Amino acid sequence: MPVIIRIGGSVIASPTDPTLINRYVRLLLELGNTSKIIVVVGGGKLAREFIEIASTLDLDEEAQDWLAIHISRLYALLFNLKLGSRGLENVPTSIDEAAEAATKGKIVIMGGLKPGMTTDTVAAYLVQRTGATLLVKATDQDGIYNKDPKKHGDAKKLETISFHDLEQLFEENQHKAGIHQILDPSAVKILQKTGVKTIVVNGYNPENIKLAIEGKTTGTMITE
Repeated sequence: MPVIIRIGGSVIASPTDPTLINRYVRLLLELGNTSKIIVVVGGGKLAREFIEIASTLDLDEEAQDWLAIHISRLYALLFNLKLGSRGLENVPTSIDEAAEAATKGKIVIMGGLKPGMTTDTVAAYLVQRTGATLLVKATDQDGIYNKDPKKHGDAKKLETISFHDLEQLFEENQHKAGIHQILDPSAVKILQKTGVKTIVVNGYNPENIKLAIEGKTTGTMITE
């Protein structure tokens, strides 16, 4: 069973950080020697810029979503090209395609799939499809806080939190183009059903993902 990794666009793409992407590629190559790896990347700042442009052009939310999806796939392609023969020639555009590629020993990198579905939800469906027992999400925070640490100086990082309690922290309870939260509400519902071990870490240090896989995370663990 593969390890599912979600790398937030806020980490590698806001703005695009080639040095950090290189560090992630080295880590994924190392992890891929002992584990099946499927990674879902977001589009970050560039995706949100295109969403804003589309909105200004009076394009509807579905069109805005499609633009963000293609930006996330562009980042996935960048990873794939850097991975060389260890990666895929084409970015997967379905859950089944990604799951099948992982069984063939490839390091799988993908982006979004369809309007109305965030990359968090893509990762959640991958967990469901593959039976993965671990999902690690790399974010722009040290973990999950009891309130937004960017807005509240007294916010406290949580070592653990249940999926149920996490839902109470959401600022948005439904999808909209460009949504940016620790985990998307729709994804949480899917993950809660699977009971998968989910860990949120600071993605600016890729080694945190390796630590999470080894059970040494300094982030936040989400439990049933």
